[in-house]
Amino acid sequence: MTHPLGIHVMHADIAIIGAGPAGLSLAGVLARKGLKIAIIDPASADDLEQPCDDGREIALTRLSRELLEQWRQWQLLPDTDYAPLVEAQVFDGASERPMQIQSRNGLDPLGWMVSNQALRRVAYAAAKDLDGIAWHLSRRMNRIDINEDAARVELDDGSCITARLAIAADSRFSSARRAAGLSARMHDFGRTMLVCRMQLQKPVPGVAWEWLDYGQTLALLPLNADMASVVITLPPAETERLCALPAHEFEIEVERRFRHRLGSMRLIGNRYPYPLVGVRPDNIVARRFACIGDAAIGMHPITAHGYNLGLRGIALLGDRIQSALDGGKDFAGNEVLSGFQADFLAIARPLYFSTLSIVRLYSDDRAPAKFLRRAGLRFGQHFPPFKKRLVSALSGKDVRPPAALRILGSLLAARTPRA
Repeated sequence: MTHPLGIHVMHADIAIIGAGPAGLSLAGVLARKGLKIAIIDPASADDLEQPCDDGREIALTRLSRELLEQWRQWQLLPDTDYAPLVEAQVFDGASERPMQIQSRNGLDPLGWMVSNQALRRVAYAAAKDLDGIAWHLSRRMNRIDINEDAARVELDDGSCITARLAIAADSRFSSARRAAGLSARMHDFGRTMLVCRMQLQKPVPGVAWEWLDYGQTLALLPLNADMASVVITLPPAETERLCALPAHEFEIEVERRFRHRLGSMRLIGNRYPYPLVGVRPDNIVARRFACIGDAAIGMHPITAHGYNLGLRGIALLGDRIQSALDGGKDFAGNEVLSGFQADFLAIARPLYFSTLSIVRLYSDDRAPAKFLRRAGLRFGQHFPPFKKRLVSALSGKDVRPPAALRILGSLLAARTPRA
């Protein structure tokens, strides 16, 4: 349709800004409900079909795998694209005695490690041939205008899309969220995360390490065979120095940081730095508008729930929309959107604030904090209900961190003010 002023106008039930895994997954969910979807993203179809490696590995919970199976994505992953996670070990400082977390029988996976690249690839593959999805690729959103009846999304080529609902799925620094007038609070952690893949002389198959060391945080995420994803969190200048080292010098330094517990460690591929910034929108819905994925909340990765929380949000929004369709109601009305916000934030906000407390606790190297850190892990190792809650969190059944960690973080915040 062409507007009298010569503007090309297209219509959809829902316009999704952002074709990352969240936007693509939601598009598939909604298209299968018979809705007409428009997806807008600056990437090309080739970029979505063969996404670039970004070094990130995602720890998927059992609930997340079930959702991906429902959305016909998991079945597209070859066996070589994921690795089971059967145990997690959490170390503090120089201690060699970790808190160990296993499934109830010690055999079933707690979750699975999957590369972000693979998840992006299958999210697009599952959606690309669905009827009802119009692809507006190699295009950027210029602005959003919203009234009582519709959202109007203007693109950078001068065309526009009108839809009953617009959805932001364009990262934690969402331009669409800002254009819709939704504010967000950002928390810069003052750290940069370096991620890379390494081949280990002494691999630990199926076992993830979270090493809350003094002056650094290390993580080891098991991949297939003798490969692992290594995550090192440091002040930005130190991360920049590590990224600039020749490969051999980098390998020697990483071996030293892991105190030679894994033998020789060989760098495979590139190193990727990511500044750590948490983002919490004040609201995730407005009239004819909603946020999903990182646009709804941007988590610190220490609890490994950001991606899983995004999938949970997609499922919640999809259920709310389906209920409205079944009841003959406006699927983009205030009742649906406010209900979705209440559902999602009831899960996300406690997790976000608890994560802030955990990060504050385990990145503070002063004596009172060290005492609380050691006490927390000893308590966790020897108190079965605490471990049971952690297993539930890792499986996706209960995403709230155990109360003990929340209390410890709150104590530290109250009693040890920063210099």
